[in-house]
Amino acid sequence: MKKNKEKFDFNQGLADLEKIVSAMESGNLSLEESLEYFSNGVKLTKKCQNALNEAEKKINILTAEDNYNAKSTLKDVDE
Repeated sequence: MKKNKEKFDFNQGLADLEKIVSAMESGNLSLEESLEYFSNGVKLTKKCQNALNEAEKKINILTAEDNYNAKSTLKDVDE
């Protein structure tokens, strides 16, 4: 049985990661805050990576359905 996945907004995830990095680089966080930010950053990084992996799978499926072949396409352009 699949888990009910909520839709992840990749662009928002990247923006949130940038905020986390900026906050951590500021040097104004306590140790506890830094650990919390780091933990959230790791979780967010995993979600972003999963979203990229899913996008790659979809691209592979779509290009396979069209019999897309990057090498032959590049060869045709060079000729």
